[in-house]
Amino acid sequence: MRTVTGTGVTPLSGLGRVVWYTDELELGDPPEGIDPNLERERFEDARETAEADLESERERARERVGKEEAEVFGAHIQFLNDPQFAEGVENAISEGLPAEHAVREGFSSPIAQFEGMEGRMAERADDLRDVRDRLLRLLTGATGTELADLPEGTILLAERLTPSDTAKLDPDRVAGFATVLGGRTSHAAIFARSLGLPAVVGVGEVLHDISDGTELAVDGEAGEVIADPDEEIRKRAAATRDVEIRAEPVTTADGRGVEVAANLGTLGELAGARERGADGIGLFRTEFLFLDREAPPDEAEQYETYREALSAFPDGQVVVRTLDIGGDKPIPYLSLPESENPFLGERGIRRSLGDDSELFETQLRALLCAAADEGTLSVMFPLVSTVEELEAALEVVEEVASDLEAEGLSYELPELGVMIETPGAVFMATELASRVDFLSIGTNDLAQYVMAAARDDERVSGLHDPLHPPVLRAISRTVAAAHANDAWVGMCGEMAGDPDLTELLVGLGLDELSMSAVTIPEVKGRIVDIETSEAERTASQALDAATKDDINEIIDQ
Repeated sequence: MRTVTGTGVTPLSGLGRVVWYTDELELGDPPEGIDPNLERERFEDARETAEADLESERERARERVGKEEAEVFGAHIQFLNDPQFAEGVENAISEGLPAEHAVREGFSSPIAQFEGMEGRMAERADDLRDVRDRLLRLLTGATGTELADLPEGTILLAERLTPSDTAKLDPDRVAGFATVLGGRTSHAAIFARSLGLPAVVGVGEVLHDISDGTELAVDGEAGEVIADPDEEIRKRAAATRDVEIRAEPVTTADGRGVEVAANLGTLGELAGARERGADGIGLFRTEFLFLDREAPPDEAEQYETYREALSAFPDGQVVVRTLDIGGDKPIPYLSLPESENPFLGERGIRRSLGDDSELFETQLRALLCAAADEGTLSVMFPLVSTVEELEAALEVVEEVASDLEAEGLSYELPELGVMIETPGAVFMATELASRVDFLSIGTNDLAQYVMAAARDDERVSGLHDPLHPPVLRAISRTVAAAHANDAWVGMCGEMAGDPDLTELLVGLGLDELSMSAVTIPEVKGRIVDIETSEAERTASQALDAATKDDINEIIDQ
């Protein structure tokens, strides 16, 4: 049994046989004496065909992984038609290269430039490779591996997977995948979560030591790839594919209700959340409405989006987070300032009350109008650190409501809440909770800010853990402040979706847990077996612990 590690991107495990995927095209040396005009015609024909294919793939992806995720193919169309790329290819043709070699040459420099950047911009290199390889296949007539028809029980291994590759994978055939390269925010990772595929990315060159046909377990939660797994691991990996779905809300063994909701970014994820037994939506990330497009969505489009989310859970609650951009979520058509540390700069409510105030008001208009329809809508503000920020946001809500009333439009004031993501919000939780209906703890950012450890810096990844005592105590303090002010408190960070921590979170007093839909069945299964008094004892012991290791030992016991 051999184990290699990378970045887990889905809290699922899969078991199967390895199929290595390589789709690199060897062009060989370019011929001499080409006709430049003919090669330009070949390039233009390939570009037109590629655009039509991308439009078709975008439509298919909308059905399979969601509207917003599918817009990556819209970005590919923009790359395809970017005059800068076309000029680079045509210049290479003028210098004597045939169309396919010119495409490779024309895309090489932009790909290298993106690879030299950081964060999500670096992952744009994969988008360019996807566009380049699509053109090369059309120009050479080469056919790649048919990913849609892989043998059942395949664990796919690859150097990297492009968005086009990942969108073709069939969850009924593919038990999981692992890649040498890639990060948690890559399109391959996002698609894997939407499709419910166990996946580990960024394993490194050691992945090449695993050969075709090897029995392999992929643990997308622990970030482990295990070759020739023993019987215990095989059973555990197989068991995650067969979890009981509880469609109704659940209670602990002694009758305490805990809502289990889904974190969503697109309408395409609604069906999956309902199928996995979500009681509602605990975090609807509206920034995905604003990404991969040339202009922001108008009020009507947003209204229809929120209405559709509400109609999917008519008996549940839908919690919508207002626009949270900046940090790791830039939007090209907005003037986001350059910052050495964007996570500590303008993002979340800071922009909504500043440069993006018009977008904020438009979004609130759509939300208040949607709240008048079926379902229960709640709205929360991201990255609030001060009472002044919250009071300013509440004033905007009142102004928007007044405008809607003056216009004779139907609206309703939803429940209002605050995201608890900063130490400042934790220290002011009592004052914040006294002004709103609920608090929602975003443990990903909270751990980042409490521990001064960037989420995307692998060198400090050990510090980015919500089980460090100061983070756990911040959570406890927030829960106490909420309940003391008759506000409910939820959690929408990744911590909420870890079944091993469910008893701890119940013991800390969380009223709602919101997570990736794939983990909902297991978390619900854990809740029904919990005795609240025992969970509270576990939480009390964990809060008294001095180290993360001590807390882990308490949880293991």
